[in-house]
Amino acid sequence: MPQEIERKFLVIDDNYKRLATSSSHIMQGYICRRAGCTVRVRIRAEKGFLTIKGPSNKAGLSRYEWEKEIDLHEAEDLMKLCEPGVIDKVRYLVPSGKHIFEVDEFFGENQGLVMAEVELVSEDEPFEKPSFIGKEVTGNRRYYNSHLLELPYSKWNKSDE
Repeated sequence: MPQEIERKFLVIDDNYKRLATSSSHIMQGYICRRAGCTVRVRIRAEKGFLTIKGPSNKAGLSRYEWEKEIDLHEAEDLMKLCEPGVIDKVRYLVPSGKHIFEVDEFFGENQGLVMAEVELVSEDEPFEKPSFIGKEVTGNRRYYNSHLLELPYSKWNKSDE
């Protein structure tokens, strides 16, 4: 069974932009968002993707993930079936040691939120944190993209962060 193991962090400055080897615009919607399962449609750099994610483990570090590239036109059609709202962001790929950090800069109702994640082979795999990495938010559902549709960053009480 394919497993996604990742750690998520808030980003404290924009140094990631000068360190990035590439960036791409992402639009994504959700056909289904419920506890333990999400079905996502994503358009990234003129490609479509359909992703199914299962529940996270207790620590929020790993979960089942199945992803399939689909035709761009199919993705555009599936976006019409999604629940209201869309996640709009630019993803920057930033190398750090032997890993690549994916840094997402959000727009729309999530403007101002910038998060980085790193995918790992195991939950205890060591990695080098770049200087722009701040507080770890792994396992905090508030920072899940699917939750950001329900309660966007712009509506958060910033003193709760």
